[in-house]
Amino acid sequence: MNAMTGFKAETRVTLADPRGLLARLREHMGEHGVVTGNEGCWRVMLELGIAEARLEPDGLAFTVEAGDATSLSFLQWSVAEHLQELSVGECPAIHWLGGIEAGSPLPYFREMVVHATRQISPKMRRITLRGEDLARFAVGGHHIRLLFSPRPGVIPVWPVMGSDGRQAWPEGERPLLRVYTIRRIDVEAGLIDVDFVLHEGDDVPGAGFAASARPGDIVGMMGPGGGGLPAGDRFLLAGDETAIPAISRMLEEMSEGASGTVYIEIANDRERQQLVSRGNFLIHWLSRNERPAGTTNLLESGVRGECILTGLRDGAFLWVGCEHKAASALRKFAKTTLKLPRERHQITAYWRRGKTGD
Repeated sequence: MNAMTGFKAETRVTLADPRGLLARLREHMGEHGVVTGNEGCWRVMLELGIAEARLEPDGLAFTVEAGDATSLSFLQWSVAEHLQELSVGECPAIHWLGGIEAGSPLPYFREMVVHATRQISPKMRRITLRGEDLARFAVGGHHIRLLFSPRPGVIPVWPVMGSDGRQAWPEGERPLLRVYTIRRIDVEAGLIDVDFVLHEGDDVPGAGFAASARPGDIVGMMGPGGGGLPAGDRFLLAGDETAIPAISRMLEEMSEGASGTVYIEIANDRERQQLVSRGNFLIHWLSRNERPAGTTNLLESGVRGECILTGLRDGAFLWVGCEHKAASALRKFAKTTLKLPRERHQITAYWRRGKTGD
C-alpha cells in the first residue's frame, strides 16, 4: 500500500456500457491527476489519495485509498459524482464497502459555535468560530462550506454519510450552504476566523448570519477544499472584496522571497485593509465609489493593464477571485491573449451578479 494511504473503500457497479464509461472516466481523471495502467485497469494519483478503476464482465469496480477519513470520503464522493455525471442514459446504484459507514457523521463536518465577532471594516465582519478536532482543516485547501439555518429559530438537520459516498440528509429542514475562506485557523485553540462581506438582499444567509451573530450561535462547517497557496515566488493577485480573505491569507503565507502586484476592487476607500506579507508586494486599491458590485470593469482593466505592461514576466502566477462575468473575461484573456498554461493561472468566480446560491 502507498505510504500516503491507510483508509480504503471499494464499490462495484453494474453497467450496460462499462468499457465506454471507463474510457470517459480515464480521460476526465487525466485532467486532475497522474493516470497509469491500461484500458481495462488504471489508477489515478490525486492529492487526496489513489483511485483505481477495473473493468468487470457486467460493470466496473472501484477502489479508493487515502491517508485519512476526510480524504477517503472526498474520494468516494468524487467517484460517485463522476459516475453519475458521465454515465450515458444510466443511473448506476453505488454502495461502498469499507470507509465511513452509511448514516454516520461526515468526517469532514463539524458543528461550530460562534466564539467572538469583530468589525474589520464598515462592510466586512469577522466571525471567530470554535470547534473540536480542527487539524484536518489546516491542510488541503483554504475553503470551507458553512451551513446556516434556513430561517431564524430553526435548528437544521446536519448531513450524514450516504451509502453511495455522498451526503445524505435526515428528515427535517436542511441548512443553506455557502462557500467561504478560512481567514485564520488556530488548531490548538480550536478557533477559525471567517470574514464575511455584509450586503443587503433577500437571500443572503451568510451576510445575515454575520450581521446578527452572537457568541453561542451554532453553524455547520464542511471542508476543507480548494484554493491553497499557488506554487512560485512571483504573483499577480486580484479580486473584489469577496476575495480579500483569500488574498490576505495567501500574502501572509508567502515566503520572504515572494514578490508581485495585487489589485483589489472595493466599494469605497473606507474598505481598505492593512495587508501583511513577508514578501514584497505593490497593492492597488480600486474604489467603485459606491457603484454596485459587479457593474464596473475596474478589476478587469487593472489586471489586463498589468499583464500587458509586464507580460507576467519571470513566470509569474495569475490568481483572480471575483464576480462571474469578470472572471470569465479574464479567464479567456489568460488563455487566448496571454496563452498561460494551466499551471500558471487560477481564475475563479466567487459569485454571480443577480444570482444566489452555493
